[in-house]
Amino acid sequence: MSIEEEVIDIELIKVENLKKYFILGGGLSTLITGRKPKIVHAVDGISFSIYEGETLALVGESGSGKTTTGRLLVRLEEPTEGKIIFEGRDITHVKGEELRVLRRKFQIIFQDPYASLNPRMKIGDAILDPLLIHNMVGSKEEGREEVMKILEEVELVPSEYFYNAYPHQLSGGQRQRVAIARAMVLRPKFIVADEPVSMIDVSLRAAILRLLLKFKNELNQSMLFISHDRATAAMISDRIA
Repeated sequence: MSIEEEVIDIELIKVENLKKYFILGGGLSTLITGRKPKIVHAVDGISFSIYEGETLALVGESGSGKTTTGRLLVRLEEPTEGKIIFEGRDITHVKGEELRVLRRKFQIIFQDPYASLNPRMKIGDAILDPLLIHNMVGSKEEGREEVMKILEEVELVPSEYFYNAYPHQLSGGQRQRVAIARAMVLRPKFIVADEPVSMIDVSLRAAILRLLLKFKNELNQSMLFISHDRATAAMISDRIA
């Protein structure tokens, strides 16, 4: 008699009634114009869970709060209200060293690969930086080996050339591969991919999506995939919100 294994979904990240309001105006602007500050409800009471190894796509029009939601989850923005639970722990207001340690476990890939890279920093150093910040390598030489390895994983070869290149020397697709390498070099458990293919050539988008899927499967990552395009989201996600 065969016994079927019961598959248990484990929540990696849970969001409860999350809100983020921005105040526009005020201060000197109000004194000069007499206009009252305007409150923008960028994120207004959303709740959802993402399970281990799952990709949830957040689809919506520009200005609907998708990017702000992603930034809240990786603690680049401070919530106005609500809770963010990661691995069973409330991380909503974690700060300082605690937050630095947590950031090893979650990373973000930004929409604009050029703006997210320091134009004066070599590609290799940009990828090496998070390894040094999080003390994941004992020396710069050891870190260089890890960077060369991840460059090959994202298909930026010859890796020696790309290590020493600058962002302006790369195409849009290559820069996005660098952004992916920089996030994945830490082997995080959770990734926010914020419109990662919207600013690159249509012919290159499928390759970038395949690369994200490769890392997801190899590392059993969870992902919040942000997009305005439902068809693109359907290609990579397990669920669409």
